[in-house]
Amino acid sequence: MAGINKLKSGKWRVQIRRHGVYTSKTFNLKSDADHWARETERRIDRGESHNRRGPSRLRSFGDLVDLHIEDMRDVGKPLRRSKGYSLKLLKARLGRLPFHELTRSRIVEFGRERSREGAGPATVGAEISYIKTVLTHSAAVHGVPVPVEQINLARVALNRLGIVGKSLERNRRPTQEELDKLFDYFDNWKRLTFPMTRIVQFAIATAMRQIEICSINWKDLDRRRRTVIVRDRKDPRIKDGNDQIVPLTDLSDFDAMALIEEQRAIAFSEKGRIFPYNGRSIGTAFRRACKACEIDDLVFHDLRHEGTSRFFEAGLTIERVSLITGHKDWKMLRRYTHLAPDMVFHKRVQP
Repeated sequence: MAGINKLKSGKWRVQIRRHGVYTSKTFNLKSDADHWARETERRIDRGESHNRRGPSRLRSFGDLVDLHIEDMRDVGKPLRRSKGYSLKLLKARLGRLPFHELTRSRIVEFGRERSREGAGPATVGAEISYIKTVLTHSAAVHGVPVPVEQINLARVALNRLGIVGKSLERNRRPTQEELDKLFDYFDNWKRLTFPMTRIVQFAIATAMRQIEICSINWKDLDRRRRTVIVRDRKDPRIKDGNDQIVPLTDLSDFDAMALIEEQRAIAFSEKGRIFPYNGRSIGTAFRRACKACEIDDLVFHDLRHEGTSRFFEAGLTIERVSLITGHKDWKMLRRYTHLAPDMVFHKRVQP
């Protein structure tokens, strides 16, 4: 039996749970809600697609992308940022193509185009995987006759061509001279509205990702224990609720707790985010500064690498470093252990 409820907005929300299928939709009129509920339940009983757009009305790859997004939202699994960005790109590039024309050769051509544009093997590989996800979902859930096997053949070809594969490990670390140039540039940038020098130093001091820095809250800061909680920290195995208590150390030439105290001095109140800035704006400012300072091949994420490497150079064990960075095991962490050669002669500190 469908549940039909009136929302505060005055609209009517229909929710149907029937034979293991869940779907929902909102209407302006109750009569429309009643009609849709009856028709949808009948389609579910007949084993047909419960979505308004049955297979016969689906034409293009873009239709399948929209169908996948709608289905995921209906079951409480809205797109995350990376997947949403990738599907938006795929729809823009391949959306108008009839889905039966997604042949091996067309997908290989798409992979070549993305590679020429500068997309790395891991990025192209992820995009090909999302194409397969959309097609497989359409075939399995809605019975759409799509060429899923063509994706497998295209991936084999792209892998042999070196266009898809694992991400290339970076070992780029900023020199002290480069950092000094960046700090000087930020400090003299009159139109800059956020403290980039402090943000960069905090990134090195904590090895946090750009999005993590911009999401930590005052309420999650424990000054006595020198810790802060990073909510929903990125983890390939845990999508939600991966909250981690992160130590705020003074092991990387920058004191994370002292930087937060500096931030408190300019904050209007200790409510909301500690660094209440847009992550994209921070990335844009960092790229602009690197270009102005003629610093090549340095990205904001390299600061996480720099911070992690400094923790090892300070003598922390893998286990202790992982408590700060959030890495789960040695395989994920070892790429960050590029120690500076002169650190070989430094005395190991007591953990």
